[in-house]
Amino acid sequence: MNRTTDWRQIFGLREAGVYYALLILLALLAAIAQSQGLPNYLSAQNLGNIAYQASLVGIMGVAMTVMLITGAFDLSVASVAALAAAVLIGLAPGIGFPLAALAAITTAIGIGIVNGVIVQFVGINAFIVTLGTLTAVRGLVLVLTDGRSLMVERPEVLQQMLAFESTRVPLFWPLLAIAAALLVLAALKRRPLPGLGGVVIAALALLAGRGFAVAAPVVYLALFTAIVWAVLRFTVVGRRVYAVGGNAEAARLSGISVHAYKIGAFILSSAAAGFAGVLFGCRLGAINPTALQGAELTVIAAAILGGTSLLGGAGSVVKTVVGALLLFTLTNGFNVLNLGASYQGLIEGIVVIAAAAIYTVGGKRGARKAAA
Repeated sequence: MNRTTDWRQIFGLREAGVYYALLILLALLAAIAQSQGLPNYLSAQNLGNIAYQASLVGIMGVAMTVMLITGAFDLSVASVAALAAAVLIGLAPGIGFPLAALAAITTAIGIGIVNGVIVQFVGINAFIVTLGTLTAVRGLVLVLTDGRSLMVERPEVLQQMLAFESTRVPLFWPLLAIAAALLVLAALKRRPLPGLGGVVIAALALLAGRGFAVAAPVVYLALFTAIVWAVLRFTVVGRRVYAVGGNAEAARLSGISVHAYKIGAFILSSAAAGFAGVLFGCRLGAINPTALQGAELTVIAAAILGGTSLLGGAGSVVKTVVGALLLFTLTNGFNVLNLGASYQGLIEGIVVIAAAAIYTVGGKRGARKAAA
């Protein structure tokens, strides 16, 4: 009886709804493409493009999920990313790409420390603090760029930046290795779920073919997500992060440094935004004062689609990445299939609201069943 209940929970709409939504959307767009005589929508090239487009939001979304789990909020991520890109573009011609990238990420981390200290020790609400930081940092970007676009003009530096961001990484054999590892884990632990994941990954790799490769940011996103997921899932630090978000006072009474964990979440969020900004600057080799404006809402929407609670104590970085893929699959579908970009924002907003409604209703039903 308990096993049946567990399987229902694992594959239920609340736990797996974002996966179902992504699969249904891909199938729907593929069917529309086929009916209109367009190239295969599910080609390895197009799927790789979707992952590439979602990579920067995904990186910031993973860190945002940790932030939301602790019960805090960060509206400044897009502005911090733009500032990091501006620092990179401004310094790279003079000191080289590696040092400029380090300076950009360090600058972003500094903003995260300021946000965390103000929220935790001054006691101002995180929403207000990061809203102010959003405006202030965007103003700083305007100051650094002097209100105009900046670009890297040294060819050797630009080549380094493009190599860091645009290098294609072959994934066929790594995906097969991951699939084999999951199948072995399923056999040893006698758990069918990892085995099912291994079969899906192997099928995707075989479908994509030996030439399947993705841009470097997709690999950076996968590695970052895997590391954060492992920390949250298997370490004491991860359990304490959830405890801080679930009940900060109880966590404090049990000996957990609530301030340290919440400030750490701000630092992680800003560091991830800084790295995303470096990738953005490398991608274009240039920056304009309005770059990434409004991207913070997409980052938060990806976390909400992944089921992360805005009240803290619950969230999954893997599902946040799937939420980002879902949003950019919508964008890609509108562009490739020419479905009318005017309705894109409307439909994306409806999708986010519908997802939040599903998670809210599912949570209330779960609470009623637990009480019963």
